[in-house]
Amino acid sequence: MFQNTAAEIYVPTYQEWAKVLPRTTDLCIGAHQDDIEIMAYGPISQCYGKDDRHFTGVVVTDGGGSPRSGVYANYSDEDMKKIRVTEQKTATHIGQYNAQVFMAYKSGDVKDPANKYLVNEIKELILTCQPENLYTHNLADKHDTHVAVCLHVIRALREIPAEKRPKKIVSMEVWRGLDWLCDEDKVIHDTGAYPNVASSLVGVFDSQVSGGKRYDLATQGRRLANATFFASHSVDDYEGITFGLDITDLINSDTNPSDFINMYIDRFKDEVTKRVKAFS
Repeated sequence: MFQNTAAEIYVPTYQEWAKVLPRTTDLCIGAHQDDIEIMAYGPISQCYGKDDRHFTGVVVTDGGGSPRSGVYANYSDEDMKKIRVTEQKTATHIGQYNAQVFMAYKSGDVKDPANKYLVNEIKELILTCQPENLYTHNLADKHDTHVAVCLHVIRALREIPAEKRPKKIVSMEVWRGLDWLCDEDKVIHDTGAYPNVASSLVGVFDSQVSGGKRYDLATQGRRLANATFFASHSVDDYEGITFGLDITDLINSDTNPSDFINMYIDRFKDEVTKRVKAFS
């Protein structure tokens, strides 16, 4: 299935992946190790402990090139790749994932819009997993590799016959929040369930946390901020929220992705302009 020799399909229950992947109900395709845990904890928690829902994660890159300090300061790229894979596998056990796929692409290869190998592998994974719901990065993210992954996912989905596509496709927040979206455009994921699991899933990536990036605190802070600032005239309905943007209509049309996301940016602009003018 994969061209990269370091690619792997890891099943935490040690069953055959060919039997496990097709039972996937929720599939998340992220760029890096820990992206899945940051953006898709809502879906992870909805599958946690369930017999009829199964969460499968996909990490596209090999984990090289990450910032590092402290105990990891002198680690080589190869060392970091191994550590990040181990951390991601630990997360699959903590979150009771169905399976975890490592595609092991270099970041530079992911950012190549003409990379048909990657598109074909994503397409084959989706067809094998047959998920009801698919989650990936959003087009307004400020991380180049995240946006590139989103675009490859869009290309792959558009090559799949409409009847075999996931019913719902949602783009999620990592390296830029989606709180700026107009409220009616937000897909809300409740992240308040199993708080111990939520904190452990991000905290397990010690190479990133101790390595100089407090993703554990930042992720929990964003979720709480989203919940608190979501509605100004009512008490909080959630203990934590992540926001998403439904891109199902984008997949099922020939709309240019930049035109699609600009439509939501323009809606936000119009909302701000209308509010300011109302009290000017």
